[in-house]
Amino acid sequence: MKEDLIKYFPRLDDKRLLEEIMQVGRHMHISRGEILINYGTYINQIPLLLEGSIKVSRQFEDGRELYLYHLYPGESCAVSVSCCMSLAPSPFFAIAEDDSELIGIPVEYMELWQKKYLKWNQFILSTYEERFRELILTLDDVAFKKLDQRLMAFLRKKSEAINNLSINITHQQIAEELNTARESVSRLLKTMESRGIIELRRNTIVLKKLEI
Repeated sequence: MKEDLIKYFPRLDDKRLLEEIMQVGRHMHISRGEILINYGTYINQIPLLLEGSIKVSRQFEDGRELYLYHLYPGESCAVSVSCCMSLAPSPFFAIAEDDSELIGIPVEYMELWQKKYLKWNQFILSTYEERFRELILTLDDVAFKKLDQRLMAFLRKKSEAINNLSINITHQQIAEELNTARESVSRLLKTMESRGIIELRRNTIVLKKLEI
């Protein structure tokens, strides 16, 4: 586990810090489809992802959701950090897009290590910066991009998350994640198929090209 930490989190390269992470960190395996952070729950640990991918989405009271970003190996979740610091229930949820492996850092060590280790403090700040940049890009997509561009971007990110060009997903699920009508998604997918960009199968979309 220590070798994976050094490989994927070179920014945490401090001997004493790594030793503490090994002592208090919880080594976890999350199966594909398993929820890591649920909407409305209190977060008691910060994930350091070593393998797989995690999708983070915003959930609304009426059940709708809005995709925000993915976590890949070497990354952590700014939402977790924020909720831990504010002691507030999570307005987001995170689900494994693939079988994943992570180290969970108990919340009580987050602030302690920020004061104790410069490397940890820099890591937390850079995590905020990276996730904030991704959120701005997501907002730009919603505000300024047409639905066909958002749809293709969504399919690309989904494909990258599972490392596979074949995506098992329904038109309704896509519509919910993009906060739009299923009919609009189905129409655009058929257009993409006619242009040779994708192939539609039962509850599956196969990417043929990565650009519209």
